[in-house]
Amino acid sequence: MESLSPILHQHTEEASFLAALRDYAMRAPHYDLEHIDTLDSRIDAHLDGLRIAGTTGLETLLTQLGPHAIGEMFASVVLAFEAGNAQVLSRLSEHLRSAVETERGYLMALGWLDWEWISPWIDRMLASPEPLFHRLGLAACGMHRHDPGPALLTGLSHADPSVLARAARTAGELRRRDLMPTIRAHRLHPDPATRFWANWATAQMGDEHALEPLRQFAEQPGEFQYRALCVLLAWQKREDSITWIRQLIETPEQQRIGIQAIGLLGDPFSVPWLIQQMSDLPHARVAGEAFSLITGADLALLDLELQDLPDFDAGPNDDPEDANVAMDPDENLPWPDPQLIAAWWRAHGGDFQAGVGYVLGLQQSESSYRRVLVQGQQRQRIAAAFGVARWRPNEVLFPTSAPAWRQKMLLGEPASPVRPL
Repeated sequence: MESLSPILHQHTEEASFLAALRDYAMRAPHYDLEHIDTLDSRIDAHLDGLRIAGTTGLETLLTQLGPHAIGEMFASVVLAFEAGNAQVLSRLSEHLRSAVETERGYLMALGWLDWEWISPWIDRMLASPEPLFHRLGLAACGMHRHDPGPALLTGLSHADPSVLARAARTAGELRRRDLMPTIRAHRLHPDPATRFWANWATAQMGDEHALEPLRQFAEQPGEFQYRALCVLLAWQKREDSITWIRQLIETPEQQRIGIQAIGLLGDPFSVPWLIQQMSDLPHARVAGEAFSLITGADLALLDLELQDLPDFDAGPNDDPEDANVAMDPDENLPWPDPQLIAAWWRAHGGDFQAGVGYVLGLQQSESSYRRVLVQGQQRQRIAAAFGVARWRPNEVLFPTSAPAWRQKMLLGEPASPVRPL
């Protein structure tokens, strides 16, 4: 078994690294469903290497757990649940209590595993007096679109804001309209996450009073900004959205989110203005993304990119005095060539009707949004899930972060037969 140790360590490192990469990819502008399928297959192949080693593989993983070990927590939880190993699960719970950052890895594992692996444990989580495990149980139900029953109402009256927030999110993912009055009671909650998820959930149930709080989240940089923007533009009256977007693009610090809003609104009337923004380096790539979202033009495929890349870095640097620590959200988007794109638009703009919403070159509809779920990049797919939800108000929200095989099954697409290393 000693000779296997380097191999097991390699499987541990690769599974953990790829799990962390997947976490990033779920919100990235350059990953589509096929990319995710390939990534999932690579993760599963390394997990297989650890599965074959049995308890030795699991112990190898556990030795790598640390306060920031999100990927290692993911892989450990997957193997522990699959083995039904209560002792290891107890150890992981102890680690989780003292290393809160690793909760993200635990959550990823609950979403990754098939429901039958985790369902025997979920009732215990939902009944736990500890907010941490109550929250995890609600999250698992939400990610699997499995109704937790009375535990959801219990969660919506919980004293801990983190449980409240997750209960509201799960209710929104399940589209539990019967709970809307209960969720609305938290619309002005002092905790930002609870306030966001409560309004996010009821907005998708037709609650117009939730739109103003969502506008506030959409105007503030942070983890809720893009989701707030997507839901807002899916449910807000078109005239109100146009007025609001005009205000955004006239405010310098709001211009990037304004450009994203234009892409989501989908009106080709704004395309000439978007092309102008492609000469402004801080906003060039997001303007290109908005242009592609409306028109369906793939900048890389159509050779509409700049050949000579500009010297521009919006991300953090090595200067300890620089307060900018945020990664560039547009880092992996192509650099558009404004002249080539203007020529493309002159040739194809006549195919589009001003005042009509488009997504990837098609008029916005349930079927066009479903097409984006199949073919689009992750940021586009997140928006498309909310678009479908607008057309199907009683269906559960499409899970754009679920394993690719599960997403493909829901979309009627063939799953990848290959699981490469």
